Amino acid sequence: MRLYEMDTPIGRLGLVESARGVIKVLLPGDAFEHPVHAQEARTAAAHQLEEYFAGTRREFTVPLDLDGLTPFRARALHTLSQVPYGETVTYAELAHAAGSPKAVRAAGSACATNPLPLFIPCHRVLRADGSLGGYRGGERAKRFLLALEGINV
Repeated sequence: MRLYEMDTPIGRLGLVESARGVIKVLLPGDAFEHPVHAQEARTAAAHQLEEYFAGTRREFTVPLDLDGLTPFRARALHTLSQVPYGETVTYAELAHAAGSPKAVRAAGSACATNPLPLFIPCHRVLRADGSLGGYRGGERAKRFLLALEGINV
């Protein structure tokens, strides 16, 4: 595994990559519990995130490595990855689209434990009343990301 660190408008991020793809995005305040080798050369994933923050990229094409997820979390995150740039869904809509309409809390948990925020856009999920809801990167980061995509909450 390799770790690439980068400065962004929401703070310093870490990208952990395996030979198969991006495994984890570390947001400001996250701690990394596995040994990794630091990488100096900018990766394709970092380049795509730079384009996203510059407003020139709306979709990511780098491979993602999502091994080890429960079946529902895998479905919820796959469903979440289909939410288009500039659009939002509620936790209930996410649960329904993932095939388990009553699993609203589980959908929230899938977002809270999403190993690949930004690539799998959990910042696009709002509460049923239209309020922000949680975000591992913090409220300021979630507001910034939504505003970057033209969404005012």
